[in-house]
Amino acid sequence: MQRRSCLAAGVLLAAGVRGVPAAADGIDGRWLASAGPPDNRASIGLALERGPDGTLQARYTIDLVNFYGVPLPPLQADGEGRWTLKQYGVAIERTANGLRVTGLADEPLLMGRVDALPQAPQRPLPPAGPEPAWQLRLGGAIYAPAAVQGHRVYVGNADGVMAAVDARSGTLAWTFAAGRAIHGEATVTDEAVFFACDNGWLYRLDRASGKEAWRHDLGDARVPRVPPNPFVFDYDHAGPRPVLHDGVLYIGAGDGGFHAVNADSGRPRWRFAAAGKVRGSAAVLGDGVVFGTRDGVVHGLDRASGRERWQFKTGGPVVSTPAVAGERLIVGDRGSRLNALLPGRAEPVWSQPWWGSWIESSAVVHGDTGYIGSGDLFLVSAFDVATGRHHWRTFVGGWVLQRPLVTERWVYASLSGARRRAAHFLPQQSGLAKLDRRDGRIVWQWRAPAASPGAFLFGQVAAPAAVAGRIVLGGVDGTLLAFDDPPG
Repeated sequence: MQRRSCLAAGVLLAAGVRGVPAAADGIDGRWLASAGPPDNRASIGLALERGPDGTLQARYTIDLVNFYGVPLPPLQADGEGRWTLKQYGVAIERTANGLRVTGLADEPLLMGRVDALPQAPQRPLPPAGPEPAWQLRLGGAIYAPAAVQGHRVYVGNADGVMAAVDARSGTLAWTFAAGRAIHGEATVTDEAVFFACDNGWLYRLDRASGKEAWRHDLGDARVPRVPPNPFVFDYDHAGPRPVLHDGVLYIGAGDGGFHAVNADSGRPRWRFAAAGKVRGSAAVLGDGVVFGTRDGVVHGLDRASGRERWQFKTGGPVVSTPAVAGERLIVGDRGSRLNALLPGRAEPVWSQPWWGSWIESSAVVHGDTGYIGSGDLFLVSAFDVATGRHHWRTFVGGWVLQRPLVTERWVYASLSGARRRAAHFLPQQSGLAKLDRRDGRIVWQWRAPAASPGAFLFGQVAAPAAVAGRIVLGGVDGTLLAFDDPPG
């Protein structure tokens, strides 16, 4: 799930061959450099050798992204002592001090010769977690986190069904057939359940009965969506939650519209037109509302009028929800940066590299610490919201595509993965991991059963929720799971 750049070149296994001189230019061998801040440092290496036809072959290693010896296309000669992979923006120059390489990191690298490059570490499996207290098959894939109210959870699925489930017993209270996929979390009050559906409607249901009270047209019924797929590189699996504040619902739509809707009547207050799809939820900050778009813009609007006050252009699509940390907003993007923003400020307060991995997960702020998952890094991280410095980073073995659940003592993360055709990818785990919030130690990890042979995406994408002394989360196989684990 990397951006299409030189870092993404590690997943491409075929390209046209172009010859290079076979002279003794001193470039063959293994080369290594490190880059990044001290708390987020990556080892980046190249193994270079001549092929039988004299072409210069390269294998690429970057430990934080779990790439070890990834084959790249043959290098192309670009003058004496210089080579390129032009399609990925990579340039290599032989110098008196080593190799000067651009395009593999944000800054140029000076690589030195080494005897060996980093290898994939052998990590022991963490303690096994408890088995589910109950399981309920709801049909289509569950991408949306379960919303909690009282002892019930409310969750939608890809079949277009919103279900109310008793968390104590795992029995259905009611279902509502919206008719198209539901990818976003619901917002639930004592009286109502609010959610958006891919048929273009924002719904209000009666919480007790599941009967429809009103629906509002968001106008995006014709916008296409392609969830994770092995042949179409879109990964459009996220959906926004309606954010309720002072009797008004704030929610974006797939056509770029961002709406303010009266929660009692369903009547519109205003609509703002953004350019990109809105797949993440909004955050309320004072008298403003903030959201990101898939064209890489974070918008800050006036809540009363919908007028835009400021915007920040990221390095890639935003599908996560901005996390409020005092006056700051913590926002990740598919351009592989985690940024702390101050509304109206042109530059981020701080920015952390994610080494080519998309940031799909939203951050969760607890005091002065933020907690966030990652995709190809396979990490759950705790960081200082003031500086961005990491307190700890824990390898959990799978994608953490949505926000972790953070309690006073624990951090819970849903794990998913995809079947990769390339042998160099690490095997991915799926299930649920429980970590100690103080140091990131894995307390236990429930490992989901093996996916069906034809499945591409597998495991638990939806964020976990705490309810009635249990942890509840859905899987892309359509199963809702509950674990007995009082989240202290």
